[in-house]
Amino acid sequence: MSGTLWITGASSGIGRAIALHYAKAGWRVIASARNASELDSLAASVPGRIHAEPLDIVDAAAVEAAVARIEAAHGSIDVAILNAGTHVEITAEAFDVAAFRNLVDVNLMGAVHCLGAVLPRMIGRKAGQIAVVSSVAGYSGLPTAAAYGATKAALINMCEGLYLECERNKVDLRLINPGFVRTPLTDRNPFPMPFLMEVDDAAARVFQGLTRGRGFEITFPRRFALILKFLRILPYRLYFALIRRSTGA
Repeated sequence: MSGTLWITGASSGIGRAIALHYAKAGWRVIASARNASELDSLAASVPGRIHAEPLDIVDAAAVEAAVARIEAAHGSIDVAILNAGTHVEITAEAFDVAAFRNLVDVNLMGAVHCLGAVLPRMIGRKAGQIAVVSSVAGYSGLPTAAAYGATKAALINMCEGLYLECERNKVDLRLINPGFVRTPLTDRNPFPMPFLMEVDDAAARVFQGLTRGRGFEITFPRRFALILKFLRILPYRLYFALIRRSTGA
């Protein structure tokens, strides 16, 4: 299986690793991010397979124009992986409205802008796959992640809400919920990260799940995801006690 993949957030971390994995498997990869020099470096690593398309997903008009350029130059997008995102700690003691808004604009509205550009095209063709990268942090609230977790929870809810309608229109909508993956973002974390995965292993899980697997959600590491899914069904008294104990909050 091969075709044309468009991936956002491809300049570093898991997005870059996924782009490389698809390119080495024979796919034509259109890689987007704000950092044009990093995209050029990525494209040069697999000549002829990866094409740079610099883009700020916060700009809805720019996203629409980029998707139109991609399809005019490379044909229909077969798979879109909406991976771009960022993280800033938000605490009650230093609640930063501007930082919160920026995370909403990038993590949530950025994905919405991309969906707005690719979803009508795929529905019109009755074909295509869209994967939205959220996080296990969206399962329930965690200390210092009030903004990040809120955006990821919104992505999960949004995809759940769109799934049946996409299925009805022959669009394969998937949700990707990673745990801790070693990337420039997680390198900033000052706390222990259980079940930390290497980025290449995470990219391989995504590739296998999207090209061979079935089902709505791709999550990893599975044990960590199962623990967090269990925690979210507990009464709040128990939930907060366990989170306090495990994080020192």
